[in-house]
Amino acid sequence: MRRVRGRSAFAIEGRGEDERDARRLRFLRGLFPRGDARDRQSVANRVRMAIDALPLLLLADLIVAAALWLLCRPASAAAPWLIAIPLLSILAGGGVLRWVARRGKGAAVPERMHGFVALFGLVQGLGWSAWLLVCAASLQPSHWALAGVAHGGLLVVTTLVFAPVPTAALALWLCLAIAASVALGQWAALALLLPLLAVAVVMLGGISERNYVASRRWLASAAVALKASLLLGEFEESGRGWFWETDDRGLITYISPQIAAALGLAADRLLGTPMTGLVLHEACDADGSGAGERTLGFHLATRLAFSEIAVRAAGGDDVRWWSLSGRPAFDEYGNFLGFRGSGTDLTEMRRSEAEVKRLASYDSLTGLPNRILMRRTLDESLRDIAGRPKRAALFMLDLDRFKMVNDTLGHPVGDALLRQVAARLQRVVQQDGQVGRLGGDEFNVVLPGIVEQTRLATLASAIIQEVSKPYLIDGAHVSIGASIGIAIAPGDGATADALVRNADLALYAAKADGKGVHRFYEPEMHASAKDRRLLEMDLRGVMSESGLHLVYQPVVDARSEAIVCFEALVRWDHPTRGAVSPADFIPVAEEIGLIPQIGEWVLRTACLEAANWPDPVRVAVNISPIQFANPALPGIVLSALAAAQLPPHRLELEITEGVFLNDDAATDAMFARLKAIGVRFALDDFGTGYSSLGYLKKAPFNKIKIDQSFVRGAAVPGNRNAAIIRAIVALAESLDMETTAEGAETADELALIRSLGCSHIQGYIFGRPMLSDEARARVAGSGKLAMPGLLVTRDPRVAVLRSATIRSRHGGETARIRNLSRTGAMIECGTIFRPGEAVTIDLGDGRPIESTIRWANEERFGVAFDEPIEPEQLAPQRLVRSAGVGG
Repeated sequence: MRRVRGRSAFAIEGRGEDERDARRLRFLRGLFPRGDARDRQSVANRVRMAIDALPLLLLADLIVAAALWLLCRPASAAAPWLIAIPLLSILAGGGVLRWVARRGKGAAVPERMHGFVALFGLVQGLGWSAWLLVCAASLQPSHWALAGVAHGGLLVVTTLVFAPVPTAALALWLCLAIAASVALGQWAALALLLPLLAVAVVMLGGISERNYVASRRWLASAAVALKASLLLGEFEESGRGWFWETDDRGLITYISPQIAAALGLAADRLLGTPMTGLVLHEACDADGSGAGERTLGFHLATRLAFSEIAVRAAGGDDVRWWSLSGRPAFDEYGNFLGFRGSGTDLTEMRRSEAEVKRLASYDSLTGLPNRILMRRTLDESLRDIAGRPKRAALFMLDLDRFKMVNDTLGHPVGDALLRQVAARLQRVVQQDGQVGRLGGDEFNVVLPGIVEQTRLATLASAIIQEVSKPYLIDGAHVSIGASIGIAIAPGDGATADALVRNADLALYAAKADGKGVHRFYEPEMHASAKDRRLLEMDLRGVMSESGLHLVYQPVVDARSEAIVCFEALVRWDHPTRGAVSPADFIPVAEEIGLIPQIGEWVLRTACLEAANWPDPVRVAVNISPIQFANPALPGIVLSALAAAQLPPHRLELEITEGVFLNDDAATDAMFARLKAIGVRFALDDFGTGYSSLGYLKKAPFNKIKIDQSFVRGAAVPGNRNAAIIRAIVALAESLDMETTAEGAETADELALIRSLGCSHIQGYIFGRPMLSDEARARVAGSGKLAMPGLLVTRDPRVAVLRSATIRSRHGGETARIRNLSRTGAMIECGTIFRPGEAVTIDLGDGRPIESTIRWANEERFGVAFDEPIEPEQLAPQRLVRSAGVGG
């Protein structure tokens, strides 16, 4: 509301109008209202009051008329008619007035009805005045007293009825006063009566005018109050806020129905209950502080105003939060009446704040704690409240082959896979620690108080085993793996940063050892990590510096031993490192996204070189799943063949089972487009991947390559690899496909492969990978390779580089394992051992290996295991052909 100098707009308007009316005759406005918009309601109300009382006035007229008729009947025969005529006139006028009011004619203009009522008062005054003037002379002196009483009572009733319309009463009084004075012959009384009537006119007009002003102000206040009430009602119904009121004892006297409904109660049940009973007490507060109830009770008890106190509701099915404001109320004498206030619902805001906090601390995809919360958890696990160090372990976990899933199956499948991985991790770890997601396919596990290596190794193995189980997502079978790096506090780092860094180094070591394993942190890993970073930097510039070159390993016919194909393999001669093994740089190239670029270069270079060979000799090039998923691959193949002028049937694309991760229409379409070009297909590393035979029904393979892990050791008595090879050969023959056995090195392996029916052989027994010039020379002659001298079959050895602890009578010594087989290993150690001495090899995985020293040469010695082991379990073979460029 507009206010001027502390006074309301209504007061200003009223005062201005009073000043204007003061310059005119204000009482005339009270007698003859102007009927403007502000006064019409008051005028209409007055008229209605007079008309509603009109039947009583007419009844009084009948009673007075009857009394006068009884007085005048003996005196004059004409007296009844002199009474009946005015009475009939009065009754007719009253009837007409009631009819007009009932029909609404003239009611639309209240001042017009006001005039009709005044006119009726004049009619009544004239009627009774006529009777006085005509019949006064015939009345006996003894009857004058009764007539005066009758007229006096009539005047009282008439005045009461016409009080809302003062002009009607004044008209009646004026007529009767003049008639009485004339009838009695008292002219002096008339002279005295007229000034009194004038004073009465002024007084009644003034009173009426003030009533109009008061009514106008009351109507204005009522309109404002009604508007405020409507606004407050709409505000309550909208749910944006509510109102409450208490008495001087703090008991509720009013509360909005909406808030009562939210509490599941009726509003009348809350009346008379303490206001503090609506909020939780201290012991029940959500955070245990009880601040809301205690603060509200304090303000109510001390009668202090308060604003926006956050409290929690003490009832209802759901948790609700309110913001309360209130101030004390006093009467004009300063007596405390109670509190009045308002409230708003903070529930949604609190829920939104809680959701924001949750999103800030938890991963939205998996629901696991995110990097921020896991860092806080790690900090708390390393230090107690007093800041003293605590013991804890940290797992850093990375998913193997997850990028391939994302690239081939798409991100929605990758997201679903991450959710399933998170569920499996929580199922394995349970209450031992906290699992979190750092981002992408990286997870970590904080294990407070668990530092025993045996227990940690068992848990890490269980995680790897569970995560490596196949997944079924949208009808597709997906297989991945996991690698884990482990750091233990405080030995591997007393701070969170140090522990995370060292666990990362252990994770890199696990991935370097073939993935799918766990590794504990060792101080030597810092040097390996630094070397890996330098290797990554050098590899980024290798394409521009032409540091890569190809070598070619022959594939011969098993019967004629003639060269039928060369497999193109990439090699890197580093200017300072020398020859870098593909096992070292291919995984790095995968991580930094160089595989597509390197793969295309290998394809084009191999086709150009194959154009120099005789027509029957083919070239085999490995194609990674990432390349295969590229829609531009057929165009790249056509371009490479056209540039080299090489017939399509002389190009053989070797594809691993990884391309079938996304076994859908796009995969079938890619096979169809490439087959239409005329190239051949070979299924590489068969049996080592997802081992699904379903794709052999529709994929147009010309050849199956038996992985070298099945060939090596196949001739050793008791080895079951020969049975596996026989089964693969039978499967290939039934599907009209060729077979190539990889990794043949010895004569007895060669003889076994031939006896099992393999059509082609690839291995060191017929030649190692060679440069292009040597390959040209080999196929320029007969194309047949001379077999090297016979070799003795022994258990295959795997070159490894990993730490171990050698326990003997000397104690425990740190050592490095250089190579490993089923029956023994070569080890480097600073302690000198003697042949025949018994030692125990501890690899940190909870499976000690009992061994005996067979030979010793300064810091190197060889051991024979008391019981054969499977080396793949300790040093899994790394897959170095993932981009089609390994070897």
